[in-house]
Amino acid sequence: MPLDILLTLSALPAGIMFALVTSITPGPNNTMLLASGVNFGFRRTVPHLLGISAGVALLMLSVGFGLGEAFRRFPMFYTALEVASVVYLLYLAWKIGTSGEIQARKGERRPMRFYEAIAFQWINPKAWMMVLTAATTIHLSTDFGFNALMMALVFCAIGFPCICVWAAFGTSLRRFLSNPRWLRAFNIVMASLLVLSMYPIVLHLLG
Repeated sequence: MPLDILLTLSALPAGIMFALVTSITPGPNNTMLLASGVNFGFRRTVPHLLGISAGVALLMLSVGFGLGEAFRRFPMFYTALEVASVVYLLYLAWKIGTSGEIQARKGERRPMRFYEAIAFQWINPKAWMMVLTAATTIHLSTDFGFNALMMALVFCAIGFPCICVWAAFGTSLRRFLSNPRWLRAFNIVMASLLVLSMYPIVLHLLG
């Protein structure tokens, strides 16, 4: 049996477990999906869900085909990315925390669009942790680029159902949060959790 096939078969369980654990656990994506499920329902959150999966896959491919090495050689670029992450996550936390009624008012509020969710992964600290760790520790192939492609597929297959759980759970809470006061409290909690999710990146910047 070829070496690459043996390598893939031996490392695939680790890749699946890594994708499962990192996708199902709390982080900026899942916090926002939970809030989106509450505020907009599951159907309107689907583009957000698809954008996350596509964005993580593209991020994995970019790291596999050279971006990870570029960050290693020029760490100031990664520092700039971390600063941008903090600023944008604070903005998103403010948007979530100031949300009020479940129904959008005259189109003022809407869920995240597909392309916005893709773009967000580029400044999502957890997404970067996932793909950089996977690229350097999980070896489904001896070819670095093909390894990235394989892990991108694993993240799509395993990660998408995991993040759907968060949006579905948020949707199930809609009827309990129809009271604007309770909804406002929920959104403030979600915004606070989003801010707390930044602590690893803040510690790194201050270190």
